[in-house]
Amino acid sequence: MPSAIEPSASSSPARPIGRRAAVVGGAALGLGLGLTGLRTARAEPVRRDPFLLGVASGDPLPDAVVLWTRLVADPFDASAMGRGAVPVTWEIAADEHFTRVVRRGTATARPELAHSVHVDARGLRPDHVYWYRFRAGRHVSPTGRTRTAPETRSRPNRLRVGVVNCQDWQNGYWPAYLGLAAEDLDVVVHLGDYIYEYDPSSAYPDRLHTAPETAGLDQLVTLADYRARHAQYKTDPALQGAHAAFPWIVTWDDHETENNYAGLVDEIDDTGDRFQDPARFARQRAAAYQAYWEHMPLRRAIVPGSADYRIHRRFEFGDLVRLNVLDTRQYRTDQPGGRPGDFGPVEDGLGNTSGTLLGTAQERWLADGLRSSRARWNVLAQQVMVSQIRFPNFLDPAHPFPPIANLDQWDGYDPARTRLLRLLRDTRAANPVVLAGDIHSTWCSDLRVDRDDLASAPVAVEFTATSVSSDFPAAFDGPLKAANPTLNPHVRYFDGARRGYLRVTVDRERWLTDVRTVDTIATRESPVRTSASWAARAGVPGLTPG
Repeated sequence: MPSAIEPSASSSPARPIGRRAAVVGGAALGLGLGLTGLRTARAEPVRRDPFLLGVASGDPLPDAVVLWTRLVADPFDASAMGRGAVPVTWEIAADEHFTRVVRRGTATARPELAHSVHVDARGLRPDHVYWYRFRAGRHVSPTGRTRTAPETRSRPNRLRVGVVNCQDWQNGYWPAYLGLAAEDLDVVVHLGDYIYEYDPSSAYPDRLHTAPETAGLDQLVTLADYRARHAQYKTDPALQGAHAAFPWIVTWDDHETENNYAGLVDEIDDTGDRFQDPARFARQRAAAYQAYWEHMPLRRAIVPGSADYRIHRRFEFGDLVRLNVLDTRQYRTDQPGGRPGDFGPVEDGLGNTSGTLLGTAQERWLADGLRSSRARWNVLAQQVMVSQIRFPNFLDPAHPFPPIANLDQWDGYDPARTRLLRLLRDTRAANPVVLAGDIHSTWCSDLRVDRDDLASAPVAVEFTATSVSSDFPAAFDGPLKAANPTLNPHVRYFDGARRGYLRVTVDRERWLTDVRTVDTIATRESPVRTSASWAARAGVPGLTPG
């Protein structure tokens, strides 16, 4: 990975100075840097507060973290910020009052990247809490809090992680993010579906999606479409608060581009004006990927206009956790069977011998990471469920059996899943844990190479996080709870009725996942409760109640 994102960004350590001098001199120096930038960068004047989308940090390393913001005049129109570049000063401090500034510098917010700012702040102390902020002209951003990872060869006793995904703006509010921001966490992992691409349609008048350039397609197409939608989601105060509270590690799923897309293959149900051949879809994907990067604290730079962006990457938290962040969208083959909605016979997935979710290169990269790992816990953070799930046939309620499979999940790629599970077993990577999302419900499962051999030891455990707000059909909750003991006996816990997130506490002997859920998404605020707790013990296969 490159050591810096923004070539014009500069960073320098702050000189040790007294507390009183730091308060006065630090503000003056920040303003001075901004004025210097204005003289040298032919900058766009900043007349109004440009920090309406908040701040964020992410991709924590032992000595570095990525700081993000995006300057806007009108959140829904990137061109409103003007065609000139804007110098932005930034600083990181060891205290929230910025009396001990440890790093500061200047970055350039460029119009071709929607005036987004990505600063790879280096030279930080491992396992340390910092505060950061930006300045553009006379305007100062909100303050964010972040944390670096432990030193790679250290032996941390604990890691605390929040796991979130699937936040459909139109389906309701996000009290889960208020609860998340109040947790005591080291890092947040987002597993995808950060935005949804659908046309405006909501029961909540203040939650209507932005209108795309071409109405009626029920999808976004242009860079302007995707930028406006990302900006809309970023205006939510609960989401801004959660970003400002912790560093995030993010990956995408399908809705950041288009529902159930596979590589450069359009959604199976798209016909007429909605259908796109691979060449047209590549242009749409390029717009989607660029807008995603412009709104996320990602370290690797993007090439504007490219339909490719490597988002799979790896993070170390001392020798406690190795986190492999996967991409199951960009490199996957098409879902098998050509079924509407990608639900169909189990046999479609069993026979998909050439199918892949990861692609050859990413699969090899993952194998190398598992083989070389010395971590106590080895985690796969990815999008869709690995667990082998059989659903009663809701496509034909009069004949619920034989069961069907969600072919967009790993169930549609059974031979590839078998390779993955054997890899987890044969590499002997310690204590494998899979994180998943996408299905808008909570599942805690044991993973076996052969799902039906319940006498065999699980090779890993999987925790699937429910959605922040996206809908799970209420009619499916009861039947699945009734059917799981028979159809899916490896599933230890399921709940499709509640929205929320996972709170994970990892120590050297136990992985504990608390299912944190809200009472309702019909209001902006709602109590957060622990609905269930499930644990894995180091060296002991399978899940146990927490």
